[in-house]
Amino acid sequence: MPSIESDALEPTRDEIAHLSMGQKLVRLAPVYGLVILMFALILLFSILLPSTFPTMLNVRAILSDKAIIAMLSLAAMIPMVAGRIDLTVGYGIVLWHILAISLQTIYGLPFPVAVFIVLVLGAMTGVLNGFLVEVAKIDSFIATLGTGTVLYSLALWHTGGRQIVGVLPDGFYKLSGTFIFGLPITAYYVVAITLTLWVVLEYTPIGRYLYAIGANQRAAELNGIPTRKFVVGAFVSSGLLTALTGVLLASKLRIGQASVGLEFLLPALVGAFLGSTTIKPGRVNVWGTIVGVMILAVGISGIQQFGGSFWVEPMFNGLTLLIAIGIAGYAQRKKGAAKK
Repeated sequence: MPSIESDALEPTRDEIAHLSMGQKLVRLAPVYGLVILMFALILLFSILLPSTFPTMLNVRAILSDKAIIAMLSLAAMIPMVAGRIDLTVGYGIVLWHILAISLQTIYGLPFPVAVFIVLVLGAMTGVLNGFLVEVAKIDSFIATLGTGTVLYSLALWHTGGRQIVGVLPDGFYKLSGTFIFGLPITAYYVVAITLTLWVVLEYTPIGRYLYAIGANQRAAELNGIPTRKFVVGAFVSSGLLTALTGVLLASKLRIGQASVGLEFLLPALVGAFLGSTTIKPGRVNVWGTIVGVMILAVGISGIQQFGGSFWVEPMFNGLTLLIAIGIAGYAQRKKGAAKK
């Protein structure tokens, strides 16, 4: 899948050194097209909806609602760096948020213990996915689809189709209900995770190895990179981050139900794929993923404030993905022309 390979399409300094300012802008436009689109949408909705959109209340609502999707997009992004895909980010969050509540309300465990168990189970799911992909040699799409379906089935079995409710400790509610400087604490979680992943992927050998595996696994193996270990590690990281997101979702909703969670799968994957079409087109990257999620958040919020119907969100997700793929394709053609 070209969208998750690691050969970035952004122009190098040598490529644009001899170009005029206008030519440089044209060459860089596809690279930062989604960033420009994001700010254009913010400006547009701020002008059209001055009394509701550019307000602190709306900012809080966007950050609170989309923090879950941002974290799931980052979780899905990690295996994509290595050229794999993990669909359990959408299915796993269903089971993890239910367990985070039921372990406390049904089994009486303290909330730190319940959270720890959920995180361990998430990491173990990542180990299973890595084993299926790297040892059993099952395509990652099929393997994680199967694993995710099993997790969803376990959620249905555990709940019996009913909601899991009960009184939870205040400390558990504060995991997502706290505000710092007027902003939800979940936004700070996203910033911390984003910065951590950015440093690891861009400035450490781990990131370079994962990008090398995503570009050409056989070449990475011939260069001495233990590809199996790093791919399994990518799935473990994805599973751990998905479980953490499930815990925060449970803290936010305060109830567990199997009907909640699957609706996050499409926007999470769209955000991750959008991340491979901006900043570093052709290469999955952290800041591109955040920009992709922000475009979805800003666009959907603005359209809904205009009175958009329930079908607006999936429609916007699909159209945004198609536009992003078009931008990436244009950047790729420009790259090919520059090489010739």
